[in-house]
Amino acid sequence: MTNYLVQATGLQKHFGNTRAVEGVSLNVKEGEIYGLVGSDGAGKTTTIRLLVGALLPDAGEVEICGYNILKQTEQARSTIGYLSQRFSMYEELTVLENIRFFAEVRGLSSTEWLPRSMEILEFVGLDKFKDRPAGQLSGGMRQKLGLASALVTRPRLLLLDEPTTGVDPVTRQDFWQLVIKLVAQPALNSSPATHNSQPEGVSVIISTPYMDEASRCHRVGFMKSGRIIAEDTPTNLRSRLNGRILELRGSPLDILRHIAHQNEYVEDVQAFGDRLHIRVQEGRAKDVLGRLKSDIESVGGHVDELRSAPPVLEDVFIALSDHEYASAPHPLKT
Repeated sequence: MTNYLVQATGLQKHFGNTRAVEGVSLNVKEGEIYGLVGSDGAGKTTTIRLLVGALLPDAGEVEICGYNILKQTEQARSTIGYLSQRFSMYEELTVLENIRFFAEVRGLSSTEWLPRSMEILEFVGLDKFKDRPAGQLSGGMRQKLGLASALVTRPRLLLLDEPTTGVDPVTRQDFWQLVIKLVAQPALNSSPATHNSQPEGVSVIISTPYMDEASRCHRVGFMKSGRIIAEDTPTNLRSRLNGRILELRGSPLDILRHIAHQNEYVEDVQAFGDRLHIRVQEGRAKDVLGRLKSDIESVGGHVDELRSAPPVLEDVFIALSDHEYASAPHPLKT
C-alpha cells in the first residue's frame, strides 16, 4: 500500500482553444515538498486549482488522502490547506479575526481554534501582531497570515500557489524556513490527541517560477505548455547535464555570445549575470574548451575565465524548454 497523499491522473483543462493543463499526472508522498516549476502561463496555477477542487477538470481524476475530489469533495477539502496567489484575507479584520473566520467556516469551535491560532501565530512569527488589521501588514506578513489561516485546521496537504511572488529575498527565505520546518516536524501540525502517537506527516505542493526555490523541494515537476516535461529530484535533474555546461566570463558579452554560438558543438548560450553559461553536446566539452578562447581573442574579445561548471536547475529547464527537447525524445528526458 502506498503512502501517497495526492494521486492525480491525466488531468486536462481547456479554456476555449487554450490547453491550460494537458495530461498532468503526479503522485506526492506524505512528508514531501513537491514543486511545480515553470514560467507564467505554464499551467501551474490551473493545476493547483484542479487539485483543490476549485476547477472541474475536463478529464482526469484527483484523490487527496484517499478521497476523490469530485465525488467526496468535502472530505477531500477538509484535508487541504490552500494559499492562493492573491492576498485573500479580509483587510478590515485583525490577524486573529481572519484566522477565526477561516477556522469557524471549517467548523472549529472557539475551544479548538483559539489555542490553535495562538500556536500557529507564534510558529509563523505573527503572535505580536494578532490585533493588527490585515490591511496594515507588509507583503511578507500577509503571506505568513495566509499560511497561518491555511494551517489552522491542521491539513494533511498544503497547496501553495506562488506564495513568495512579489516579496523581498529575506521574506522568501523566512517563508521557506517555515514550510521546511512544518514538513520536518509533523508534530507541529498534529492535534493534542495524537501527540503521544505517531504524528501524521504533512505534504506540500508549491508552484514557483524561481529555480532557487525549486532546489529546496524534494521533487520537482517542470511545467511547460500545460504539461510536465520532466520530474525528478533537483539533484537528478541537474545530473542530466553533468559535463555539458561551460562558464565564460569576459568582455564584451555580445561578442562572447556570438562566437560561442558559432561553435558547432554548442547547443545554447545563456546570460547568468555577468557571465555566460554554454551548453555543449555530450562529450564535446574539451573540444569547445580547446578552441573557444582563441576564437574569441581572434576577433578582439577578452576572456577572463572559461571553465567547466556544475549545471544549475536553470540550465536544465532551459534545455528542456528548447523545442528539440520538449517535442521529441532526447536523453535529457529519460
